Amino acid sequence: MRIIKFGLLVIVLILGIYAAVMYYFVEESNSFKVEKEINYPVEKVFPQFNRLQNFTRWNDYFSSSRTMRIEYYRPYEGKDAAISFKDEANDRNGELFIRYHNPERTLRMQVFEGKESNPTLIDIKFIRSGPQKTRIIWNIHTPKQKLFTRITNLWTEDEFTENLNRSMANLNGLLSNKVEKDELISSIKYDSLMVEQQEGQLLLGINVSSSGSKDALFRNIVLNHNKIYNFVLNDLDKRDDEFGYAVLITDADNFKDKDISYFLGIPLSKRVGISDNSFSFRTLHETLSYVIYYEGSYSGRVRAIQKLLQNAKTENVRHGDLQQVFLEIPETENNVRMKLILPVFR
Repeated sequence: MRIIKFGLLVIVLILGIYAAVMYYFVEESNSFKVEKEINYPVEKVFPQFNRLQNFTRWNDYFSSSRTMRIEYYRPYEGKDAAISFKDEANDRNGELFIRYHNPERTLRMQVFEGKESNPTLIDIKFIRSGPQKTRIIWNIHTPKQKLFTRITNLWTEDEFTENLNRSMANLNGLLSNKVEKDELISSIKYDSLMVEQQEGQLLLGINVSSSGSKDALFRNIVLNHNKIYNFVLNDLDKRDDEFGYAVLITDADNFKDKDISYFLGIPLSKRVGISDNSFSFRTLHETLSYVIYYEGSYSGRVRAIQKLLQNAKTENVRHGDLQQVFLEIPETENNVRMKLILPVFR
């Protein structure tokens, strides 16, 4: 009996100390500011926040979970746009509202989580810091917590900042794909040999062996492109503007061979877990490359490839595997639009 009384006294003492610490040293609510800069103009950045269907695609709080279910409510963007969300697997649910917006300048969001009757307030300011740069400032104010739950305020800022870092990486990748696709298509000069510095990429794809005959090879490419494309869209739940153009990698001169081995992949912004062992990742490193844009039949690409190889020979440089970038989804052998890339090393 004496031990039980002593145990109860210790518990009461610990709770008293905890309550005193929370009361005197931890604020009821938490307010903090986070600043980030992204290398895109504000007119491209703001719609990714103001339209909630865009916002949930790159914000890691929503996009990182495969079990998150989101409902969108009219008007979908701007003031009074709203969503409700529920993620049973991770015990998350709530609602998000846009309460105020000043186009390309400011947004105010309210987020209600769980059974909270008071929202987290998020004020976001957009500042044009250069022709192609936007500074984004988040001011966050969390709701008041009861005495015994105030401890969560000690890590709220860290959690928000970690989520924001991942989210900004997602946003940068999404905008990069959108901008690159738009600019590339509008500025193509076909059949001219150019020298470009190619950025590194992470590809998700499959290794393939195929007959090298004209019709069989292209049918094989179409089949495997569709397989990868559908896997990324459906199994990984990605959207068209979240990834880049399909890239086929093969020996530069194997167009002469009866059988051809190649890797066909789609660029992703980061590695993800995959359960299908037929898919694998491949990294392309940043390199100086000879480049030709080509339009015509797939078999006709050989002339452009030979031009790249001849230039490497003339310049007396080593070269790597040929990269064939499909600027449009491959459908018919007689009509393809491609970027042919030959990495070179001096």
